[in-house]
Amino acid sequence: MALLPKSVSETRDLLADGRYLAGEALATSVFLALKLQRPLFLEGEAGVGKTEIGKVLAEVLQRPLVRLQCYEGLDLASAAYEWNYSRQLLHIRSAEAAGENADLASIERDIYSEPYLLKRPLLQALELSSEGEAPVLLVDELDRSDEPFEAFLLELLADYQLTIPELGTIRASEAPITILTSNRTREVHDAVRRRCFYHWIDFPGAAREKAILALKVPEAPGELTRQLVAFVQSLRQLDLYKNPGIAETINWAQALTSLDCIALDPEAVDTTLGTLLKYQDDISRIRGSEAALLLEKLKSETREAAPASDAAI
Repeated sequence: MALLPKSVSETRDLLADGRYLAGEALATSVFLALKLQRPLFLEGEAGVGKTEIGKVLAEVLQRPLVRLQCYEGLDLASAAYEWNYSRQLLHIRSAEAAGENADLASIERDIYSEPYLLKRPLLQALELSSEGEAPVLLVDELDRSDEPFEAFLLELLADYQLTIPELGTIRASEAPITILTSNRTREVHDAVRRRCFYHWIDFPGAAREKAILALKVPEAPGELTRQLVAFVQSLRQLDLYKNPGIAETINWAQALTSLDCIALDPEAVDTTLGTLLKYQDDISRIRGSEAALLLEKLKSETREAAPASDAAI
């Protein structure tokens, strides 16, 4: 069992133990969420590392991960609980066969008790693990769910409890570490935001992206890492349909390293763009002359940045 961090610096170190490089602001948000037992709502473009925060916290704190992947049409039965109707029906028929029809109140109490309850992620998150630890609850891509679903979350986010009309209110004896993420495909309601601490995760700068690649893809040649980070940073300045996130940068570095590339060239870029860009319109725009121009620009910037003594050699 791992102890919770006692400071922002310890939080950064804890995340680094899980191979996640967090900036000061993100580490502060995570620390405060842990210390004050408040949900943390993370927003940002897809692929910037929001989901990874929940997974890394579960790993480094040695707690079970309860993940609720949101989608359009998600309802309470799939997210929190539902009754085991087939088992309830069997109990009713067994009672009838035994001649217990008269005690309808007793039968009703029986079938609406915990043994007949099917627990989904939100309800599972209120229970302690076998080791007595509260889990990490990851509500992933909340923006993909329908707006009415957010109302189901409010009681849990505010008080770490869920009310089941037939059974009563179930409260967590220890608050789960709760992470919510959104790619901002739609705005999440203010009522959810008010119950959470908030942090926007942006695309990393060049220096941090290099450090992340050094951690995630250490086998990549240093010059290749420098060039592909510069290339990706340049792509994010263009008006693409979907800018590549750090997840795509990692995938690209792994792909190029697997192909034994030691530096970027137009052919390597053209043949591997599908690991970096995920929409054909973006790939068609960059492949060929645009990629060649970007590479030439990067080489020119490298030459201009070189010391005069190096240029003379």
